[in-house]
Amino acid sequence: MPEVEIAIGGRSFEVACQAGEEHYLRAAAKMLDDEATVLATQVGRIPETRMLLMAGLMLADKTAGVQDKLREAEDRLAEKEAELAQLRNAPPPEVKRIEVPVVPEAVTETLAEIAARTEALAETLDGARAG
Repeated sequence: MPEVEIAIGGRSFEVACQAGEEHYLRAAAKMLDDEATVLATQVGRIPETRMLLMAGLMLADKTAGVQDKLREAEDRLAEKEAELAQLRNAPPPEVKRIEVPVVPEAVTETLAEIAARTEALAETLDGARAG
């Protein structure tokens, strides 16, 4: 079991931890040291046990707020996951069929009239060329 030397409030401590967890121990010690530094700045020199207790309580208070926010976020996430599951399990919306005539009747009539005029012009031109 590795032993890690950490510093909290200007004091050094030897602490054992599981292999591979040294980084986490150092990170936790840094957070505790930050709180101890605030205490030392505000109060001055205090006994080691009291400094560790107060720093731990201050850190616990901060993490309680973070935990509350985490719980709220987890609750919102659970609500959204339930909403998503409901949407995924819902039947697909009913398909509405809308029929639109391909070519409106007025256009058909106009095209027929234009075709008739074109044919009449073509016959007139053919007659003029022949004669």
